[in-house]
Amino acid sequence: MKKMKHLFMVAVAIVLFAACDKEGDQVKLIGGSSDITLSISSTADLTLTKAQANFSSLQFQWTNPGYKFSNGVNTQDITFTLQIDSAGGNFANARTVGLEYKTALSASFKVSELNNALAGVGLKDGPLNTFQFRVRSTLSGNNAPIFSNTVTMKIATYLDVVYPVPDNLFIIGNATPGGWNNTVSNLDPAQRLIKNSKQPFLFEISRITLTGGNYYLLLPVAGSWNNKYAFPGKKNENNLLGDSFQPDAGEDFLAPASGDYKITVNFKTAKITLVKL
Repeated sequence: MKKMKHLFMVAVAIVLFAACDKEGDQVKLIGGSSDITLSISSTADLTLTKAQANFSSLQFQWTNPGYKFSNGVNTQDITFTLQIDSAGGNFANARTVGLEYKTALSASFKVSELNNALAGVGLKDGPLNTFQFRVRSTLSGNNAPIFSNTVTMKIATYLDVVYPVPDNLFIIGNATPGGWNNTVSNLDPAQRLIKNSKQPFLFEISRITLTGGNYYLLLPVAGSWNNKYAFPGKKNENNLLGDSFQPDAGEDFLAPASGDYKITVNFKTAKITLVKL
């Protein structure tokens, strides 16, 4: 009996020691086994045309960074983001476009899809513009980012608006300084968005104070509720820093946290973007 009791105590001690040792171990990220390499099917100058909208254009491929942890090879899903920017932007400005792919190692675009993606950078349609591409990989929680090489090429985009571009555009609502008063004297010029002379599908207001938790709409004509632009989804579900819009119907946009914002409205993508100043 005593011998069995002794053996039992020894066994318990071994189990407890192993458990303590396991708890003391911390699984650490070692890093990627290699950098990400991005390649594009062609880097020759490319002109996109509406007539070829449904044709295939560019294919992007990238390598797996091979994340490793101290207890073995990574088993988490990796999110890859194809980032697009203008030359010299260094992927740091608010107009950087990010297209996310879960675990994929490639992406293909029709002409129309590529044209729409490039539109988010906000360069002039028609002439060749220099774009930069790179891939960013992250683990869950947007952790452990790794970046690929940057590929640069010249592409000419075409104007393809989702909705006809109005002559004027105003922002109105209880999230704005003027409230829901849509009279000309109230909206012009304090809440007028200015049309970009080089990119006529863009409207911008450089600074406006918004009140968080309240609402706003876009109007093409001061003093009229006709043809308002609103959120096409359910009430209070719009992305607070930018989302889609549609004419004639929809819900009021819910404003982000109180503060000063720059607002851009893009009729080429039918999206509104807010940047906190």
